Formats: sequence, structure tokens, C-alpha cells
Amino acid sequence: MTTKQRAYLKGLAMKLEPIFQIGKNSMTPEFTKAIEEALATRELIKVSVLKNCADDPRALSEMIAERTHAEVVQVIGKKIVLYREGKDKNKKIELPR
Repeated sequence: MTTKQRAYLKGLAMKLEPIFQIGKNSMTPEFTKAIEEALATRELIKVSVLKNCADDPRALSEMIAERTHAEVVQVIGKKIVLYREGKDKNKKIELPR
């Protein structure tokens, strides 16, 4: 992913509300599956890490990205933005070249 593409996705993510919250249970297989389904539908999602979660948001973002085959767009504080390109017919976001 180029810096121009990352900047474009960051701009889109500013308008998004977090659709998932990671709490004290951290990452479960069910949670990973839910994120995967959301990425397939939306391509770009925002995840919030709650204060009662003991894990580091950067480490969590890498773990989620690895498990869901997504890319970490950014981690700011306790907010994680993830992107995974949709399949041809489900593609919603057109990245700049």
C-alpha cells in the first residue's frame, strides 16, 4: 500500500464510527470471524480498544490484520483502522494509484 493510498483511507476513516470494541476478553475466534465478515462487507472498518483490555492496541492491530489478511491503515490511541480490498463485485473503495 502506498502512502497516498494510506492517506486516502485515513481520510475516509475519519468519518467512520468504531463498529467493534475489544474488551477484557481480547481476541476470540468468534471476534476474529465477525471482523472478517465486516471487512468482506465494508472493506474499511474502525475498531475501538476499551480501557479494560490489557493488550497493546498496536500489537492487537497486527494480530487482527494477520488473522483476517487485512492491512492496518493506522492506530491512533485506542482506535484501530483496518482495510481489506473487496472482491471484484463487492469492491466499494477505489484506491488512488
